[in-house]
Amino acid sequence: MTHSKRIRTTLVAGVGALGMLALSACAAETDSASASDEITLTVPSWVGARANAEVAKVIMEQELDVKVELQQLDEPVAFDALNNGKADAILEDWGGSPKKEKLYIEDKKTIVKGGDLGVVGHIGWFVPKYYADANPEVTDAKNLNKFTKDFRSANSGDMGEFLGAAPSYTTYDEHLVKNLKLNLKIKETGNEAAQIKEIQQKYRDKEPFITYWWDPQWLNADIDLVEVKLPAYEEGCNVPETATDCAYANTPLQKYLNADFAKDGGDAAEFIKNFKWSTEEQNAVAKAIAKDKMSGPDAAEKWVKENKSTWEAWLPKK
Repeated sequence: MTHSKRIRTTLVAGVGALGMLALSACAAETDSASASDEITLTVPSWVGARANAEVAKVIMEQELDVKVELQQLDEPVAFDALNNGKADAILEDWGGSPKKEKLYIEDKKTIVKGGDLGVVGHIGWFVPKYYADANPEVTDAKNLNKFTKDFRSANSGDMGEFLGAAPSYTTYDEHLVKNLKLNLKIKETGNEAAQIKEIQQKYRDKEPFITYWWDPQWLNADIDLVEVKLPAYEEGCNVPETATDCAYANTPLQKYLNADFAKDGGDAAEFIKNFKWSTEEQNAVAKAIAKDKMSGPDAAEKWVKENKSTWEAWLPKK
């Protein structure tokens, strides 16, 4: 844990009773503050999560005098780090680690909920609008096998190619393809940047494609995709994962804090609990980083300068 260092006073022989009393009072006052002047935020690999963390870092360092370290960790590993105190908080979790959430939050109580981020995550299957306009039936998964020939690639053989997510993302696509008996072969794109690059290329060339995709995502402002209707999500339809035959659930994105930090982290912990913004705000910072090629700190600085009325509400009340 990267909590602030507390002053620990050692009384040496010869200090008078009055001096001992004063020093004890000072030590007690310092201990009671229990504030953090250095914290670590875990950052999942996608650019939207980085946007959250970069903005939080700028504000906490400038307004709260808290040094913030950003550490890129996928969600399951981030929960381990929060549990053992090697990290203090994660600002965007998509619910992809239910077993670890139960273990650390409900059973061990080493992690606590930090509230909504303010953004609702949505995952689904999408095709470009130009292809959907020409083939309206493709927007229902039950019709997909009629169109998979259009998605073929050199690597997919006689099956349609499906652009898959980064390995660390929440995905049931392998099970959906199998359980819905679809003639699709999933291509692992490796990471968000690689998937975006491939989508952009196909979109420029007006090629047919089908892909795992999500919101919030800054690229949605630049391209027009249409969602493919999967069987409706119902509670438990993806439990166990191998039985998944339904759409992804909409997910209000959550913050989580190490339990000790939540209790003793002072202004830093309160700020993180208060941090809440919109999909549009996150996308603006993410776009500045990913498309406009600004550095994370510069993109965050720009947003902070232009949106004081929003982030002032996140500061601890004095």
